[in-house]
Amino acid sequence: MSAVPQTDPAQARTPISFDAHPDTYYHWKLAVEGAVATLSMSVNEDKGLKPGYKLKLNSYDLGVDIELHDALQRIRFEHPSVRTVVLTSARERMFCSGANIYMLGLSTHGWKVNFCKFTNETRNGLEDSSENSGQRFVTVINGTAAGGGYELALATDHIILADDGAAAVALPEVPLLAVLPGTGGLTRVVDKRKVRRDHADYFCTIEEGIKGKRAVQWRLVDEIVPNSKLDAKVAERAKEFAAASKRNGNGKGISLKPLTRKIDDSGIRYGLVSVDIDRSQRIATISIKAPDASPPADIDGMIAQGASFWPLQVARELDDAILHLRINELETAMLVFKSHGDRANVLACDAFLEANKAHWLVNEIRQYWKRVLKRIDVTSRTLVTLVEPGSCFVGTLAELVFAADRSYMLIGQKQGDNRAPPTIELSALNFGPYPMSHGLTRLQSRFQADSEDVSRAQARIGEALDAEEAEALGLVTFALDDIDWDDEIRVFFEERASFSPDSLTGMEANLRFVGPETMESKIFSRLTAWQNWIFQRPNAVGEDGALRRYGTGQKAQFDMTRV
Repeated sequence: MSAVPQTDPAQARTPISFDAHPDTYYHWKLAVEGAVATLSMSVNEDKGLKPGYKLKLNSYDLGVDIELHDALQRIRFEHPSVRTVVLTSARERMFCSGANIYMLGLSTHGWKVNFCKFTNETRNGLEDSSENSGQRFVTVINGTAAGGGYELALATDHIILADDGAAAVALPEVPLLAVLPGTGGLTRVVDKRKVRRDHADYFCTIEEGIKGKRAVQWRLVDEIVPNSKLDAKVAERAKEFAAASKRNGNGKGISLKPLTRKIDDSGIRYGLVSVDIDRSQRIATISIKAPDASPPADIDGMIAQGASFWPLQVARELDDAILHLRINELETAMLVFKSHGDRANVLACDAFLEANKAHWLVNEIRQYWKRVLKRIDVTSRTLVTLVEPGSCFVGTLAELVFAADRSYMLIGQKQGDNRAPPTIELSALNFGPYPMSHGLTRLQSRFQADSEDVSRAQARIGEALDAEEAEALGLVTFALDDIDWDDEIRVFFEERASFSPDSLTGMEANLRFVGPETMESKIFSRLTAWQNWIFQRPNAVGEDGALRRYGTGQKAQFDMTRV
């Protein structure tokens, strides 16, 4: 029996959009009442992102997670008074059965990897918001939470399980599908919830899951509550978390208006970010424009600008561009970062963000920039930054130089170009606010051999560093003069394109993350989408689209092969 041919949603003519709005949600309902926001999941099984599968049993695909990501962003920026977020299901006896198996079975390997990566980033964002924005998350499991459904709960601060004899938590991927949980389940069970290794081993190799008192005793959930008292307990916990929150937002937030963008065969055009795609060379060039003016004089001026405040607007556009390239341009092998505009205005924005970092909105913008840069770090493309005349890679934008696998900076000017030679300037934001997923800044990661190199760079904050100075400090890979520039860049691009994409992905991931590990870095380094090779097995997916069952255990209560 031959397997069903795999299709890739990204191959469709209409690109997948990551821009959403609560008015157009199919799968989530967001309700805000005072300090508490409630996100209720009720997946519309007929509204999968692409045809070929139904989202039964509150299973999710990329479209479901795009809505979740959008809702979380809106809670951060539009509702400063929210201090507790409750995640629950609007379905009876079913919280979430995880990623839709049919969708995975009909997708290419690359699609699955990027879907899994985005899902991980969204769940990591829950923990980041809890730690750095003062929004605590409570999950109410009122039925079955299996696979990715339980992994979603694991990313929250507190898990309440209905004590009704049926509600249970499960990670049944190993016994049912011969794959590993793909969104951090194994890591969070032992690293975050401190479940004993032997208990975790048992839990992850049974199909039916664990419920009731054992789920609490083994630390898989925080408490069990009878259905008759569930609503009251949830309200009590939400109030407790809100009272203990450090979030200092009050009043109205700012509206995250839809992004203005134009997508065509040659790329994407936003207000401040542009993407030019050369498919023959498999290169996407991302160019960022500096603000035309200095930042507003005070917080009121920033709030008046809202989503058009330069640091927020450019972060949103860059984030959307990276996600677009990941999922809609799978053949793109290299991302080349360029910038242009008044560098002084970029530095002025950095100074504004640093001076007002205690304000809730400024904090959210800084935290968002951190997440965008982390998203770039884990994107499986070769990253290159070109620092040329007219560039404004200073302060926050200089992080794109340090995030690159290679960076090239021109010495002096190009013949016939009257623009001033390029410079790099560091700001306070290069030394702490934007750590990578392993907890180090990009400069600390770069200079792991000698921390004094970081100190030497920090001592030059506020100085315009030319190419030779930047190379001497280790801030760029190579400083090249006008004679060598074009040839060196061309040879590098051609050479890189000739290498195996698989080997480059593995090489770059190993080289980018040096030094210590955190729970977040473990989740990405052990991202199990690379191990989900069951879908490539002969006869793994039958002509009817049903997955063949692997494993010899007794009949599962939650048979994920029949989702």
